Amino acid sequence: MKNKMIRKAGKPRLLIVGCGDIGMRLLPMVRDRFRVFAVTSQESRRDELRAAGAVPVVADLDRPHTLARLGRLARYIVHLAPPQGDRLIDRRTRNLAAILPERATLVYVSTSGVYGDCGGALVDETRLVNPHHARAKRRVDAEDTLRAWAGRTHSRLSILRAPGIYAVDRLPIERLEKELPALRPEEDVYTNHIHADDLARLALQCLFRGGANRVYNASDDSALKMGEYFDAVAQVFDLPVPPRMSRAELTAAVSPMMLSFMSESRRLCNSRMKSELGIRLKYPKVSDCLRTLMKNPAAER
Repeated sequence: MKNKMIRKAGKPRLLIVGCGDIGMRLLPMVRDRFRVFAVTSQESRRDELRAAGAVPVVADLDRPHTLARLGRLARYIVHLAPPQGDRLIDRRTRNLAAILPERATLVYVSTSGVYGDCGGALVDETRLVNPHHARAKRRVDAEDTLRAWAGRTHSRLSILRAPGIYAVDRLPIERLEKELPALRPEEDVYTNHIHADDLARLALQCLFRGGANRVYNASDDSALKMGEYFDAVAQVFDLPVPPRMSRAELTAAVSPMMLSFMSESRRLCNSRMKSELGIRLKYPKVSDCLRTLMKNPAAER
């Protein structure tokens, strides 16, 4: 027992901030390598996090006075918490950066929405950000805040810009059941995807192999237009394919948020992710996951 305690004490410490779906997928990958602390704002999640192999820490990024002890817990950090839903700055990341330690390693999962609409062009990490919507502008603020922190504290920051995250429980089933429309092919936008398990694995790789102040497009190899994605999912689950409409017609048929996603088109280049992080995706394309589901609906659960 004493030797086991010594081994446990000797592990490096990892702090997961915002331990939701991706964090829970990451936990089994890191709990044997790190002593993991998982931040939650919900007291009710303590038992769930403890059972998954983490030490639960109750803190709230919206309440800075609850965060002070986080800065003393670990020098490896994975930041998965989304910004709050208002304003153009990410107050949560600013509050976190104020207490983070020096000479740390931090992985931040951002969004490919920071690029804005690129007219279907192939986009690599050298492209300047051009966010069109408030939620993407908050992500840019988070990235800038963390860059400033990393430079000030001599820390290593890796940013994963993730597109549409999917998994068997994160597919547009409800949307298809409601028979909501999609754009006509000639007006449709390119959309990008990453499986939730692969995104968790990318975060793990960044902890060990991510470059300092380095951005990675965390995307698979799919090159799908949005309607093609909906059609592929509909086929697997024996649902009707969405009706097609022009952009003008669609404006009155879908929510403003959905319309905003249908107003940005880009194809993410993932060559830097592959070459520098050395990862082989579990699902290189959405079709690989859907093919697995067609063969065995429970296989991906």
